[in-house]
Amino acid sequence: MSRYVGYLFVCILWLFVPMGAWAVSKDKNPILIICSYNPAAHQTSVTISDYMEEYGKLGGQRDIIIENMNCKSFSEAPLWSDMMTQILSKYQGEKHPGQIILLGQEAWAAYLSQRDSMQIKVPVMCSLASSNIVILPKDTVKNLDSWMPESVDIFADHMDIPELESGFINQYDIEGNIRMLRTFYPKTEHIAFISDNTYGGVTMQALVRKEMEKFPDLDLILMDGRKHTIYTIVEELRHLPENTVIMVGTWRVDMNEGYFMRNATYAMMEATPAIPAFTPSSVSLGSWAIGGVLPDYRKVGKEMAQESVRMDSQPGDTAKHLSVIGCKAVLDSRKVKEWGLNPKVLPFDVQLINQPVSFYQQYTYQIWSACALFVILVLGLCISLFYYFRTKRLRDELLKSEKDLRVAKDRAEESNRLKSAFLANMSHEIRTPLNSIVGFSDVLAVGGSTEEEQQSYYQIIKTNSDLLLRLINDILDLSRLEANRVTLTWEECDVVQLCNQVVASVSFSRRSDNQFLFNTSFESFRMETDVQHMQQVIINLMSNADKFTKQGKITLDFSVNEETQMAVFSVTDTGCGIPKEKQALVFERFEKLNEYAQGTGLGLSICKLIVYKWKGEIWIDPDYTGGARFVFSHPLNIEKE
Repeated sequence: MSRYVGYLFVCILWLFVPMGAWAVSKDKNPILIICSYNPAAHQTSVTISDYMEEYGKLGGQRDIIIENMNCKSFSEAPLWSDMMTQILSKYQGEKHPGQIILLGQEAWAAYLSQRDSMQIKVPVMCSLASSNIVILPKDTVKNLDSWMPESVDIFADHMDIPELESGFINQYDIEGNIRMLRTFYPKTEHIAFISDNTYGGVTMQALVRKEMEKFPDLDLILMDGRKHTIYTIVEELRHLPENTVIMVGTWRVDMNEGYFMRNATYAMMEATPAIPAFTPSSVSLGSWAIGGVLPDYRKVGKEMAQESVRMDSQPGDTAKHLSVIGCKAVLDSRKVKEWGLNPKVLPFDVQLINQPVSFYQQYTYQIWSACALFVILVLGLCISLFYYFRTKRLRDELLKSEKDLRVAKDRAEESNRLKSAFLANMSHEIRTPLNSIVGFSDVLAVGGSTEEEQQSYYQIIKTNSDLLLRLINDILDLSRLEANRVTLTWEECDVVQLCNQVVASVSFSRRSDNQFLFNTSFESFRMETDVQHMQQVIINLMSNADKFTKQGKITLDFSVNEETQMAVFSVTDTGCGIPKEKQALVFERFEKLNEYAQGTGLGLSICKLIVYKWKGEIWIDPDYTGGARFVFSHPLNIEKE
């Protein structure tokens, strides 16, 4: 924004302040800026605005005076020397400037023609000028439209300009342009060079004529704006010979001093649709010219201010600080595609302009806005899902806690019920044998009974004592198992031998009418187990079967399930069997199929706890109908605690 304000400031001062009266400070040796054109012209105004802004920032103390030559067409060229003389004569003696800054080709050339008349040599800086110039013609030169001056280069021709201390100088590479167009169009025989009726057009034409001497095989066709209007030059373009390439130098003013800008190049382009065009100066680049090797134009206003401050601070520095603005190869990508050219064939690097804008480049803001919106939506969704699942988890945990509380309550109630049932059963189970023991002990104590009666009473007392002892032992075993205070003692044994011993022991101790058998396909099978508790389970199952079998068979079976890696034991009887509705209850404490049958009702519960202790299973075979069959398993590979 400040740049445009600076442009406006320069224009206002040019309109309202008398020429030569613009002062920034009161230094008696000002900086004199001599413009080739009106300072309101775009390039000139940008340069002056940037210069003044930077000069002030750097602490420059000199006054700044702007003089305007208002150069137009080359037809006025003989007058420019006198204009420069008039300007310089205003600043002689004590009024001489501390520095002179020349902006533009015309001011630079006019100064070179009149610098010898200056009484005092002042440090000079040139800008917006090129290294190639032509010496301005004298009044005696006739027919300026046909005058062909020689091109002079301030570097190559070693011009002695001692007061030139600084400058920003463009260089045109005509040879590079010819190399480019011949690479693309190797059959080129003619080069049609277009230049206008300005000093810049004449100097560039002179440079082209000079450089074309290096290419004797090429024919140069001059399209000179000093001799043509826009209409006549368009007509000339229509009649160009085959194998011609156009080189557009400058086109701003024609022979009638009419001003033409881009519309003129469009007219030329339409007249030669089949002829390629290149430019060494950027004229028509982007509309007509395919490309060219042209100066790397840049803003130099701030750099000029830095040089002015340096010249003031280092007056004894005699070195020339000339910044040469080099060239770069540029191609219009749209024209390259239109003409079907391949930039890779060029022997130097090239910059492509007007490249197609990608979808991303065209809609970068919209894409990033959409992405940002998408991210926000995703984040919102994630946050919503987080709180949803967090709420669901808390709700599930609450429901689980509620369920656990209900289960705990039910367990507590069940435990209380079981405790009451246990106490009731215990009181009943203990009271019955105790009543028998106490009653018959009293009878024996009274005396009067026969020896046979006393023996009978003694046997009843012994039987009930054994029953009471077995009940107490079962209760103790049950409590230790439920409290997990029983430790299994693992040892390797022959299970077949153990089963044979248990069957023999039960058969002898029970003294019943039942037949006790053992079946297995193994002659011997060794495994790790707790021998004592294994015997206890088998004995309990066989004794329980004996109670409910009258003159039948009780069979112990042993087998191995290789798939599950389990040893399987079963006790089968031919007794009364167990109703299916009671099969799920037989392993509960104090559950008895026959309330009048002898026993504590704890044996099967103990068996279940022991089997679970060694990680096995115990169950009733529901498919067996010839009595009852109890089955339990024992793992072959023990996981020792």
